[in-house]
Amino acid sequence: MTRKSDKLVQDRTGGSEKSLEEAGQSSHAEVAAFVAKAKALGPGRAGAKRGRLVFALDATMSRQPTWDTACHLQAEMFRETARIGGLDIQLVYFRGFGECRASRWVRDGAELADLMGGIYCRGGQTQIGKVLTHAIKETGKAKVDALVYVGDCMEEEIDRLCAKAGKLGLQGVPAFIFQEGYEPYAEKGFREIARLTKGAFCKFDSGATDQLRALLSAVAVYAAGGHTALGDLSKKSNNARLLLEQMK
Repeated sequence: MTRKSDKLVQDRTGGSEKSLEEAGQSSHAEVAAFVAKAKALGPGRAGAKRGRLVFALDATMSRQPTWDTACHLQAEMFRETARIGGLDIQLVYFRGFGECRASRWVRDGAELADLMGGIYCRGGQTQIGKVLTHAIKETGKAKVDALVYVGDCMEEEIDRLCAKAGKLGLQGVPAFIFQEGYEPYAEKGFREIARLTKGAFCKFDSGATDQLRALLSAVAVYAAGGHTALGDLSKKSNNARLLLEQMK
């Protein structure tokens, strides 16, 4: 396997440049019901802090179709959390030869759309290790509530990634891994990362736009409202219960 440096290059301009496996197999109606009920929870406790979510994407060439989809769907994450207390998101992406960048933290969908709109995919290998290292460092500065990663393959050694995932898990940051397609080596690694961080894993098809929208929104609700919100929701929603079971 190709080994790369774990140094993440920050974007100095601040700009562009169940399992849930069960839930993934369930109908879109069930996932949509989960999100709808999460929205109905209403605001969190008075004075609750805004959630912080690292949103990481594989921007290598095979990801171009999903990147375009994510650009359109990302605003949903903000809409779903507005009533719970709000959400700050940091975009992280990798592409090309060793390029991995992190944006500034943004507070609304328009800002994130501007960042993503200026990025295009380039051929290259995965740099998931850099993403995990960055999340570890970022939560050392200020608590990160969740890491979301969307990708289709893995070209790094699973054991090395698991060591980093274990550190992230010790910091209390769950990783929600959404895999496009069915590449088996990647699935094995993604499942381990989710398990070690007490997060969740789910597969989706490239054409499943509605499902990806619902899943991203659901994780954003968790980042803003935490286990308490999902705990309340699990009494009404099978999808919320499955999510919590995987996060144990």
